[in-house]
Amino acid sequence: MAYLDNSGDIILDAVLTDAGRKRLAEGDGSFRITKYAFGDDEIDYSNYDATNSSGSAYYDLEILQSPVLEAFTNNTANMKSKLITLTNNNILYLPVIVLNQTTQNVQWNTNVGSGSFVITVDDTTSHLFYNNTLGQFIPGNNPGAATDAKITNIRVDQGLNTLEISNAYQIDAELQENQYIVEIDNRLGSLTTADPAVLVGATSTGKTTAFSFIDDDNVASYYLSTGDFVRTTPVSSTDVAQNDADLINTAIAGPRGTHCAFRIRASTNLRTSTYLFERLGNTFAATVDDAATTFYYIDTIVRVTGATTGYRIDIPVRFVKKQ
Repeated sequence: MAYLDNSGDIILDAVLTDAGRKRLAEGDGSFRITKYAFGDDEIDYSNYDATNSSGSAYYDLEILQSPVLEAFTNNTANMKSKLITLTNNNILYLPVIVLNQTTQNVQWNTNVGSGSFVITVDDTTSHLFYNNTLGQFIPGNNPGAATDAKITNIRVDQGLNTLEISNAYQIDAELQENQYIVEIDNRLGSLTTADPAVLVGATSTGKTTAFSFIDDDNVASYYLSTGDFVRTTPVSSTDVAQNDADLINTAIAGPRGTHCAFRIRASTNLRTSTYLFERLGNTFAATVDDAATTFYYIDTIVRVTGATTGYRIDIPVRFVKKQ
C-alpha cells in the first residue's frame, strides 16, 4: 500500500478485484468488466475553504491535492466510502445503517462478549449459557432454537437517522436498501435466518442460505434480498399483521427504510475441534455453577453493506467454546 503523488491533477489508478482477477485467469474469453465503483476514503471535505482570499478557484485546492492511496485488490480493506449517484437534488439527509439494540431479542452480550454477539459453537457451551448468567447468545450449534430470553439475533436498521423529519414516513424509494451484502470469515461460520419476532413477515428460524462468493482470503459474501432476511420496516403497529411492537422498534429516529436480521451457524470445524480456537483465539474464565470455567474464544467481525448506498457497518462477533 502506498500514496500516489497528487499535485491536483486527475488521477485514475484502476485494478481488478480478487473476483475480477480470478475470472480473467480462467482464460475462456468470457471475462467482461460490467461493474465498477468509485470511493473517496482519503478525502476530508472539511478542508473546503470558502474564505480563501485568492478566490473561488482555490476553495477546494487542498481537497484536490489530498494524498490518494494507490489502488489495491483486497476487497476487505478498500472502498469504505463509496460514491453514489442520485437523481433527486433536494435531499437533505442520506440514509445510514445502524445496529439495532432496542430489545433483548437483538442485544449483544456485555458479560462475556465484551460488547459483541456471542456464538456458542456446541451443545455443551449452549447449555451452560442457557442455565447460567453468562448473558445473551446465539446458539451456533442450533440457530433454529426456539425463542428464549437469553437467545438473541443480529439486526441492522436502515433509514434517515434524524429527528428533523417525522418517522411516520418511509424514506424515498431511491434511498431504500433492498439488498444487503454480509461478509463473514467462512472458516468460522455461515448465515441463517433470524427469529421471526425481529423480522416483519418472516416465518422460519435457522433456515440456511448459500454464500454468493468466497474470496482468496476465505471471506464469504452473502447477498441478502427482500424475503427471509430483509424486510421493509413498518411505520406503525397497524402495519404489522402480528401487531408485535418489537417489529417496529427500530433504531432509526426518522423515516424508515428496511431492516436486515440474521443468526450465525458455527462452522463444523469450530463445533467439532479446538484447532482454530488454539491457532486464532484465546481463553477467558467465567463463573459457572459457582465454579470457575474456562472457555475458548475467537473474536472477529461481520460486515454488513447496503448494496444501494454502499453504507457499511462492522459488527463484533465472538465464537465461544467450553474448554
